[in-house]
Amino acid sequence: MPQQPPVRSSPARPQRPDASMSLITNVMDHSLDDGYAEAAARKKSAGEGGLPKTLRAKLGLAGGLVLAALVVTLGAAQAHGAAPVVAKEHQELIDRIDGETASADKLEHTVDKLRDDVSARQRAALKSSGGSDQADLVGLLSGATAVHGPGVKLVVNDAKEASSGGDGTNPRETSGFSDSGRVRDRDMQRVVNGLWASGAEAVSINGQRLTALSAIRAAGDAILVDNRPLVPPYTVLAVGDGERLSTGFQNGADGLYLHALEENFGIRATISTESDVRLPAAPSVIVRTAQPSTEKTEKGTS
Repeated sequence: MPQQPPVRSSPARPQRPDASMSLITNVMDHSLDDGYAEAAARKKSAGEGGLPKTLRAKLGLAGGLVLAALVVTLGAAQAHGAAPVVAKEHQELIDRIDGETASADKLEHTVDKLRDDVSARQRAALKSSGGSDQADLVGLLSGATAVHGPGVKLVVNDAKEASSGGDGTNPRETSGFSDSGRVRDRDMQRVVNGLWASGAEAVSINGQRLTALSAIRAAGDAILVDNRPLVPPYTVLAVGDGERLSTGFQNGADGLYLHALEENFGIRATISTESDVRLPAAPSVIVRTAQPSTEKTEKGTS
């Protein structure tokens, strides 16, 4: 029987001391699972790392609100600090306006007193220049004396849809005249001329007595009579034979012109006869006449 070779045994490899703790060692060496590590790496490479989008949006909104609140707080603090200065300047302007208004009222009162004095002296001069009847006639025709008697009352107003803006303090605040239903200065000129032509002996508009020196014109947005602004409606009073005045005006060219304004632009006008209308005297009537020059001019000889 052949002899078997002897079995040579090699010494066994020594075991690691922590061989029995392989699971714990693996956990310590690889704290993050490979799958989670790969997912985190992908998110980081795609820019999705860090805080979630919702949280980042909320933080951004909160930061914006804080910044806005800070700006508002600083603005309010500055406004609060400047408020006393602004209030003081505002009060100073109000005081200046009140002072200038009081001065203007005082001057206007003085002007009215002087006008009354001038009118009284004119009436006295008229009476001393001739008989009483002649003086009364001259005063009536010149507008220097108040008159009353039968006549007509003509009220002219803008169309209902027209914006007049008159409030008693700032007449005709709207911008510009137009053909859209507003009464213009030339309309009132034709009305007054039509009444004179129909036999009126004295005429007034909104309490302003008209004389031979009176002017009806426009300045900006206002209709002026002798430089005084009027506010619609325009009330025209005329002394004379009421029936004849009313009939003659309505049948005349100027009355037909006013009727056309009613039909085409909606301007409102009413006329009525009155048993007694009262017209004030004109504020002041100053007649100026030109005098020939007494100086002789010498012509040069060539």
